[in-house]
Amino acid sequence: MQAALDDLRRETGTDRVELGELVVLGAREKLLRLRAERDDTAALRRRLADRVRLGQVPADRSAADEVRRSGWARP
Repeated sequence: MQAALDDLRRETGTDRVELGELVVLGAREKLLRLRAERDDTAALRRRLADRVRLGQVPADRSAADEVRRSGWARP
């Protein structure tokens, strides 16, 4: 954190750092990252759902049948 503040002070040419502004900017950046991560996760889920609907998920059918027969999964 100290290094980031030192870089900011060097760039602005002053020792004064507006902490309130940094908090607001940091909160906005964090929010953008969280939303992007959520959007990425949602997109991956949609892709998986599409693959399942289209039957494009590689599966070992004999293993799945064995799980059903042995009672590890519901029929």
